[in-house]
Amino acid sequence: MSDAVLYETNDHIAVLTLNRPDRLNAWNGELAKGYFDSLDQAAADPNVRVVVVTGAGRGFCAGADMDVLQGIGDAGGPGEASDNRDARHAISTPKPVIAAVNGACAGLGFVLAVASDIRFAASGAKFTTAFSRRGLIAEHGLSWTLPQLVGQANALDLLLSGRVILAEEAKELGLVNRVCAPETLMDEVMAYASDIATNAAPMSMAIMKQQVYNHPQLPLAEAMSQSNKLMVESLRRQDFKEGVASFVEKRPPKFAPYSGSTETSAF
Repeated sequence: MSDAVLYETNDHIAVLTLNRPDRLNAWNGELAKGYFDSLDQAAADPNVRVVVVTGAGRGFCAGADMDVLQGIGDAGGPGEASDNRDARHAISTPKPVIAAVNGACAGLGFVLAVASDIRFAASGAKFTTAFSRRGLIAEHGLSWTLPQLVGQANALDLLLSGRVILAEEAKELGLVNRVCAPETLMDEVMAYASDIATNAAPMSMAIMKQQVYNHPQLPLAEAMSQSNKLMVESLRRQDFKEGVASFVEKRPPKFAPYSGSTETSAF
């Protein structure tokens, strides 16, 4: 695994740390590969139930490395792609991905945060899409994912202006789930991650993640039909029996690890 992304596990939680602190964790090819490989490693590990992504030092991810951008500009185009995975890779990861935004979150870093399922941010952390101010457009599907979080009007504001907002405004807009004091950010993120890793069924979380990302694009009747099929399937799983038994017996549940497949034909 690349030193550009540190990977550690603790009590069913994989922590991925973007590790270019001298460049505010600016995105380059090495960091991209390390990030994607780390997500895949967490997805394949049955002992991992939740993934946390954060940045080393003062920043989360300040966007694409300026050296990379200058090289692309000098070449007159994007050139040959080095990896067929993109910054939305977390969306296709079957386990919950939580972004712990500890500092500057711009451009590609903004995309990474939005592609995570849940976002905690340190108070005062700065967010900006930045693309319009670099002569670029909303990349990696941000024009789809951002309006889902903050609505069309707010998404257009953030994209067109490229203005900087703080974590507190990001929370008001719905971009961030929770704002924490910088010194308690990781403690609060890990407490939340530990709670769902302990008490939520991995298969349930994987399927619900698919539902949330897929169903808004379907007609209501089709989304409901899929949900009904999925509910019938979940009622037949051992997880359901264990969930009820643990509640009745007032003990923590012992859910099976994620199996590597959602095991459903409903999608």
